[in-house]
Amino acid sequence: MLLSGKDLLDVANENNFAIPAFNISDWAMLNGVIAVSEEKKSPVILAIHPDELSHIGVDMMPGVVARARNASIPVTIHLDHGATYQQVLTAIQHGFTSVMIDGSMLPFDDNATLTAKIVEAAHSVGLSVEGELGTIGKTDDEAEAGTADIIYTEPAEAVRFVELTGVDSLAIAIGTRHGIYPSHLKAELRLDLLKEIKAAVSIPLVLHGGSDNPDDEIGQAVKLGVNKINISSDIKVAYHRKVREILADATVREPNTIQPPAIAAMKVTAAQKIDLFDAAGRARHY
Repeated sequence: MLLSGKDLLDVANENNFAIPAFNISDWAMLNGVIAVSEEKKSPVILAIHPDELSHIGVDMMPGVVARARNASIPVTIHLDHGATYQQVLTAIQHGFTSVMIDGSMLPFDDNATLTAKIVEAAHSVGLSVEGELGTIGKTDDEAEAGTADIIYTEPAEAVRFVELTGVDSLAIAIGTRHGIYPSHLKAELRLDLLKEIKAAVSIPLVLHGGSDNPDDEIGQAVKLGVNKINISSDIKVAYHRKVREILADATVREPNTIQPPAIAAMKVTAAQKIDLFDAAGRARHY
């Protein structure tokens, strides 16, 4: 069942749980994410970053749309960290039902202007929009864009940003980083700040950089009002670690030998996230 991001996240906001947004970068990962979501009866967001879209190619998108429509659980196809108007238009043209415009590196007014322009375009064709205010940290060169020092979201600015842009959901900065944390960095969320932002704005809140954070903090963030959590690195690490293990046998070459065990390993990680976000069984609300 294919839904817009707004239709998916508004239910999560009303019922106080978070929906996993799993980044997919090939067909095997897509099938694994949908399969584990169906097994857990969890709504799911298929997140595709522009870099991932360039990898899989837009010609694969009709298959992604068909797979989502035929799923037994609610699914949203979401452009993750769109950076330009053109990237968003490409997503609109190829079946995405939700887009993110990330203007977080811009000054506040420029971010609001760009985001409002995207909202106008996306809403005109029934798509929902996620904006971002504040910056997510970065851990390494494999991770998505971020800043060395996190710029935390200010509650008063969040209120003004939502009013100016009309976004359907808001990604906030409360201490997460994209990627896997190196030993010298400690993952720590500003849960006090999350409480303030949740009290100030009514739309669903989004947490980026959800991989590799302590489970207890993520679980508390869900209870305090986060409704979407992005998971990319954790499932990719599980998937590719198993691939490397299988390819240690130099005679292996067939995808049906290599990929099913990798998918199974990824599903274990994804299932744990679904449970942590209190999303298991929540498909019943749709």
